[in-house]
Amino acid sequence: MSTSQLGKIACVTVSAPDLDAIELAYSRNFNYQVLENGTVSEAQAALWGTRGMAGAQTRVMEPASGSDFVFRFIERPSDPSYAPLTTWGWNASEVLVENVDALAEQLVDGDFEILGEPKNLSFTDDIRAMQLRGPANEILYMTELKAPIPGMDLPTSTCFVDNTFIVILGGCDINAMIESYAQQFDIMPAPIMESRITVASKAFGLSIEHRYPISALSINDQCMIEVDELPAQAGPRKSDPDLLPPGIAMVSFRSSAAAGPQAITCEGMPYGGHAATCTSGAAGELIELIHI
Repeated sequence: MSTSQLGKIACVTVSAPDLDAIELAYSRNFNYQVLENGTVSEAQAALWGTRGMAGAQTRVMEPASGSDFVFRFIERPSDPSYAPLTTWGWNASEVLVENVDALAEQLVDGDFEILGEPKNLSFTDDIRAMQLRGPANEILYMTELKAPIPGMDLPTSTCFVDNTFIVILGGCDINAMIESYAQQFDIMPAPIMESRITVASKAFGLSIEHRYPISALSINDQCMIEVDELPAQAGPRKSDPDLLPPGIAMVSFRSSAAAGPQAITCEGMPYGGHAATCTSGAAGELIELIHI
């Protein structure tokens, strides 16, 4: 059991140029449903440090399980310079699925690009995953957990495509990223391992045998943050400072920490009337806290 101040991953926020295309893709491929349509308030935009997002259209979608997790898509012009997986920040969202092979077979042409076909993980046949690029250049790891893994507290899917349970963070210094989460949120450091990340190596033009220093940080409620040290050619995610970054822009976590004077109270999902604050990590990633 983690003793960190971070709990369940409540929301993954994606910058999206076309909300209707996103809704269609997630509804007909993942059985996700629209929970809310709205706009970014001036208070939210100020909280995130992105005042240019005030008034932007939002679409919040949830899995059929109603698992208290949502994807929040926020309308933002596309950024042709953004190359997924090659910059610092939130690089992927790992999503629980019941049957990854069945999902791969029924994907509608053009909605998602399969970057990595379904495959068992190298260390166990009980985890099978594929990697997708979505309509907003978001990267999704679709993961089927076939059986409990000794020593790992992992959830199980309760619908065809369920919630995000791991978020993947990329940066230039793995030790700095681990230390940032330890200092800010009392997350216990985890061992650093060397691992292949095939989709990242393809994005960087490296050998698929290239190994990356990675670490899996456990937080509460069977969720994790995977921290990946990227090669030297990676850099900050360039963006208009008044806008959210492209791709996966922000991750929201439930938090047991006191809210503090900068908090704002927000209705709707993922907030549910709770106070929210926002901070950043060593890789420049936006971290929203929902204080419960």
